[in-house]
Amino acid sequence: MDTMRAASPSAPAGSLDPRARRMLVFEILIVLGLSLGRSGVYAVVELIEKATEAPLSGQTTTLNPVLDEQPWFDLVYQLLGIFFSLVPVALVLFLLTEPGKSAFLRIGFTFEKPLRDFLLGVGLAAVICVGTLGVYAAGRALGITTALVPAALDTYWWTLPVLILSAVRHAVLEEVVVVGYLFTRLRQLGWGAPAIILTSALIRGSYHLYQGIGPGIGNFLMGLLFGAVYVKTRRVMPLVIAHALVDITGFVGFALFGPAIGIGN
Repeated sequence: MDTMRAASPSAPAGSLDPRARRMLVFEILIVLGLSLGRSGVYAVVELIEKATEAPLSGQTTTLNPVLDEQPWFDLVYQLLGIFFSLVPVALVLFLLTEPGKSAFLRIGFTFEKPLRDFLLGVGLAAVICVGTLGVYAAGRALGITTALVPAALDTYWWTLPVLILSAVRHAVLEEVVVVGYLFTRLRQLGWGAPAIILTSALIRGSYHLYQGIGPGIGNFLMGLLFGAVYVKTRRVMPLVIAHALVDITGFVGFALFGPAIGIGN
């Protein structure tokens, strides 16, 4: 049986032959190894390293640090980082595309329902932003979260637009890969919704552990919420909108108002 045909979403869940299942598992592992799974491994190692050096409460994590002392080279490195981090998105969209079946439509990464997606995205962002502040404050109080240091908005004239681009990059990468792609493939392997949501949330939490245990827990909870919403809507776009708004608030809002609410302290 042709592997792509065997892996078609039109086939009943769990009906793949053994070879097709192995190929699908290898594909998932390769995709994660090239993207967020790789980030998760590095984040865990970085967390362990930080824990061996000093208490997490006494350490800092800089968000979007300067990459080069020369302004124009820093801009080039920032833009290259954004561009190449989106290559896994292109890869999974390519892998999910089948004859007559658009990957964008399969995962709901379209502008078909702009008002509904935007309103749902804003609502989710509001919930996540409030929850993030609570988790961060609790993590700092418990000593399991590093102090976050946002980028200075006046570093260069292009710092603000690059921060916004970076926020959109993170939103697209994470939601398309760890939700749209992963949910599609795990359903084809016959996994149930609760197991898929839990797995996706664990992966999401893992690659935020470099900030400390608190952000890892917070992003795990965010993953549970986003996973439940995706199962109900089958649309990634509201999640991308919500994630982008949360990160823009984190990157830009914290830089503006962080000292007033304890960010970076």
